[in-house]
Amino acid sequence: MHNPFEIAQYQVAHAAKLLGLDQHVTEILLHPMRVLCVSFPVTMDDGTTRIFHGFRAQHNDAIGPTKGGIRFHPNVTMDEVKALAMWMTFKCGVVGLPYGGAKGGVICNPKELSKGELERISRGFIQAIASIIGPEKDIPAPDVYTNAEVMGWMMDEFSRIRQAYTPGVITGKHPIIGGSLGRDKATARGCVYTIREAAAKLDIPMEGATVAIQGFGNAGSFTAFLLKELGCRIVAVSDSQGGIYNPDGIDPQEALTVKQKTGSVIYLNDKTQRISNNELLELEVDILVPAALEDQINEENADRIKAKIVAEAANGPTTPEADKILYEKGIHVIPDILANAGGVTVSYFEWVQNLANYYWTEDEVNQKLEQKMVDAYHRVYNMHEAKGVDMRTAAYMVSIARIVEAMAARGWIKDNISF
Repeated sequence: MHNPFEIAQYQVAHAAKLLGLDQHVTEILLHPMRVLCVSFPVTMDDGTTRIFHGFRAQHNDAIGPTKGGIRFHPNVTMDEVKALAMWMTFKCGVVGLPYGGAKGGVICNPKELSKGELERISRGFIQAIASIIGPEKDIPAPDVYTNAEVMGWMMDEFSRIRQAYTPGVITGKHPIIGGSLGRDKATARGCVYTIREAAAKLDIPMEGATVAIQGFGNAGSFTAFLLKELGCRIVAVSDSQGGIYNPDGIDPQEALTVKQKTGSVIYLNDKTQRISNNELLELEVDILVPAALEDQINEENADRIKAKIVAEAANGPTTPEADKILYEKGIHVIPDILANAGGVTVSYFEWVQNLANYYWTEDEVNQKLEQKMVDAYHRVYNMHEAKGVDMRTAAYMVSIARIVEAMAARGWIKDNISF
């Protein structure tokens, strides 16, 4: 397994070099400005007290407060959180949001915890990091194994500490307490907007385009629904237990219903052929959507990828070594910091609505999301064309240029910056 922080640093350093940045400027971007490590006690259901450990990394706030999720997972590490905070900075930068990046995590296994224990961990973590978060400082959100309910507890705890109702401290909440309409489908919807734009650039008609989706959680399943609405044929989907393939097409609603009933899409029906997650990645399709875990496309299998478009709904599914191979093969990769930026974009809309105490319809949210994602895709595509670089490098170049300009405007660096 690759070290995610080293991968993030490599990606940033590579793009910064192509922009001609001085080393001292690049150095600011290669490290988070702050990482808080916390330990806090939680009373368990059996009356015992357990100490939990967590992190909150804030990467760069040159352009605005930091933003990023909180994950609950047994394998959370400081390097992982630092990498994710860096990626969030550049994800926000590429879609033009007034945010830097942050990320948080608590080392725990939610599957072994009761609802009451989860709530106490959520509140304990917020108490531990309360001094460095807030609507004008750092705005958390859901991530792996956290959801709208957890965000509600966290927002409530912060409001108690501040002694004022503060919905803008956190996004991804239930709409009744300030959550934005359209947030649940935002990552998938943003991804589909970028796929549609890429298909137009590559002269691939959406009607009848074949699609394989690795990972059938929130992002993967909604991406399948939305692509089907645009006329695409979903030929393969998978989850952690394996995948299914049917060249004539799979109904995503049927697949989701079976997954909810049985725990996996592999039990769909006799018309589908069971395949492994690795086999799914190597299918001859127009569009491949990795929506599962990191490091799925690597130097071992990149040469066997046959898709025309790879849209990264997941974070970090392609290693740097694989990136080079895909680029040489002429495969159009829509990088994670662009493809899955729909979630943070609608989180930004939620924060704006919270601060104004004025709320939009779902149609308004989707319309604003479409504009942001389409504009961002074309900015990155134009950089990719102008500089002759792959789409990931182009996305970092667009984002870094914006952040460095803000750093210069604030006097953090004295260089004459012009891109």
